[in-house]
Amino acid sequence: MTSKETSPFHGRLLIGATGSAAVATLPMYIGALRAVFQGTITVLMTHTASVFLPAHTAGLFADRVVTGESADTWPEANHATLAAGHDMTVVLPATAHTLHVTASGGAPNMLATTILAATHPVVFFPVMTGDMWNKPAVQRNVTQLRSDGYHVIDPVWGQRYDVTLGRFVDSPQPPPPPLFLDVVRELMPQSALSPAR
Repeated sequence: MTSKETSPFHGRLLIGATGSAAVATLPMYIGALRAVFQGTITVLMTHTASVFLPAHTAGLFADRVVTGESADTWPEANHATLAAGHDMTVVLPATAHTLHVTASGGAPNMLATTILAATHPVVFFPVMTGDMWNKPAVQRNVTQLRSDGYHVIDPVWGQRYDVTLGRFVDSPQPPPPPLFLDVVRELMPQSALSPAR
């Protein structure tokens, strides 16, 4: 590792967590971030994400967790304040549904609305089955997102055990934590990297 890869960096990071079973691995990514990232980490969870990973569990690792489920929190935690209060958004895992909603400009939940309101970099880490990822409709959405200025990181393929099928299958995987860290470091706006914020 170079000194750049191991040197601390800063910023205000918003992590959008969507409804994939892979969201259960989110604490691992936040833990990897904590080794080098000295900024704040907010997790914005969709309703389905919080079914797979309870918000109070995510809260053990993040500075703040937002679900939008209680109207009492809306004045200080809404799409406008979340978009304005962060330097970068990463969506991990990014489901096919989330890619579609964003590519079409939809806003069915607080995460999608926040992405729509964001003027900072937004990065998607897609996680889905190989058959889903290879569908023309999904690839059209990826092309549209990139054309619109979003960053979509191609998934890394590998073997995983499919409980339903009872065998190993070749499929897209959540990103290795070092890749995740590299992307966050590379795309975090330079203006956010100063600890004097």
